[in-house]
Amino acid sequence: MKKTVVLISLVAAIIVFITSCEKEGGNSTKISRYNETESHNIGQNCMNCHKSGGEGEGWFNVAGTVYDDTQTNTVKNATINLYTGMDGTGTLKYTIQVDGLGNFYTTEPIDLTTPLYPSVTGSTSTNYMSTSITTGACNSCHNVSTGKIWAQ
Repeated sequence: MKKTVVLISLVAAIIVFITSCEKEGGNSTKISRYNETESHNIGQNCMNCHKSGGEGEGWFNVAGTVYDDTQTNTVKNATINLYTGMDGTGTLKYTIQVDGLGNFYTTEPIDLTTPLYPSVTGSTSTNYMSTSITTGACNSCHNVSTGKIWAQ
C-alpha cells in the first residue's frame, strides 16, 4: 500500500513539474537583423504567437512588417527607430533592423509606458507615425484598422 501511495505521489509530482515548465524556446532572445530570412507570417500580428504562453519562440516586445509605397511588396533591410518626440525629435531610444523579408521584431525590453514615436527608413525615404505607440504589436493595427507600415 505504501509503495502505491509513493508511486502515485511521484507520478503526480512529475506531471506537475512537466506541465509547469515553459514551452520550448520560452523567452529566448530573438532580434531581427538586416538580410536574415528566418522570419515568417508576413503582415500578421506576431504577438498572437510570440508572447508568454504562446507557440512562438521568444516573447516579442515590438514587431511588424514594412511594405513599399504600393503596399503590396515588403521592403527588406529598412530601419525602425523609436523617438521620444514626434517626427524624429527628442531622444532616439531604440533602433530595430528590418530583416530580409520585411519583418522586424525584438525581445529586448522596450518601455512602452512613456510616449514613443516610430519612424521607418527605407533606402530613399523616412516616414513618421504622427501618434505615439500604445502597443508593440504593430500589425495588430497596421493591415487591420489602419494602413500598412511603408517606406521607399
